[in-house]
Amino acid sequence: MSEQIIAACDGASKGNPGPAGWAWVVADATGTPERWEAGPLGKATNNIAELTALERLLEATDPAVPMQVRMDSQYAMNAVTKWLPGWKRNGWKTSSGSPVANRDLVVRIDALLAGRTVEFRYVPAHQENGDPLNAIADQAASDAASLQQAAGTAQGAEGMPVPAPREASAPRRSGPPKSRKPRSSGNGTATIKAKFAGRCPCGQSYAVGEKISKGERGWGHPSCASAT
Repeated sequence: MSEQIIAACDGASKGNPGPAGWAWVVADATGTPERWEAGPLGKATNNIAELTALERLLEATDPAVPMQVRMDSQYAMNAVTKWLPGWKRNGWKTSSGSPVANRDLVVRIDALLAGRTVEFRYVPAHQENGDPLNAIADQAASDAASLQQAAGTAQGAEGMPVPAPREASAPRRSGPPKSRKPRSSGNGTATIKAKFAGRCPCGQSYAVGEKISKGERGWGHPSCASAT
């Protein structure tokens, strides 16, 4: 039996939506990184970048070999492991009746997963002494988003991206951010501007002043709040 592939994938968007990029890194069965790829997406959301990273990883790996995929995006992971069957039954509608966001990407990933043995593992993002493969993929995706250039082993890169040092974050205030006038995001979900930085349930952070909405799993990006 072939050994298991261990991999991580990540996406980044500088503005959500904004300049975006995707990346993946593949390791051997011992967890030693072997190859990586990253690419630009122009202007896109975090969720599109995360799903694209998974799509490109599945395209680049042997479907006959079992694989463990490490991700820091709960949205992307839940989309293809939990929500997808219900979306299909509902005619590609969410439980609230809204069209499924990023349907084309989800359908493509579903097809790529058919007949494969893939274990998804959630790993928290931006953690000091966190998962090393996720840190590499995170840095590569961030670089691709900023530079809007493809990079990786196939592009002649030597070695792996070096994750930037993680700085100790300031304590975050508990409770939901407050705003005077919630606004609609256009999909029926009220949005406000975050008064404090925080982390969306999808695993990505949001900045002060960024629009956020409250979903079933807490405060975060409007697209994540309306996804389930």
